[in-house]
Amino acid sequence: MTHPLARPGVPVRHDPDHSRFFLPLADGDAELIYAPFSDDVLDLQHTEVPPSGHGRGIGDALVRAALAYAREQGMRVMATCPYVQGWLRRHPEERPG
Repeated sequence: MTHPLARPGVPVRHDPDHSRFFLPLADGDAELIYAPFSDDVLDLQHTEVPPSGHGRGIGDALVRAALAYAREQGMRVMATCPYVQGWLRRHPEERPG
């Protein structure tokens, strides 16, 4: 399922069975992997974007989709992923909760 609040023009999909947001690219999936930390906290654990997605806003779109999902679920987020940590420092107003 494509997440409706992902970055416009970047069709991020949510795969809840594998706890990830992803976007298929020619050289593999760009993905953000998450896991529940507690009942109301989602841990954003790992982001990976293959070379064909570099510089195209794919990582940004993955993070935005994950944060939109957390908001919809009434969850806060923690980030053990260094990319997401940096993203949240640059966009503190986007953090749910």
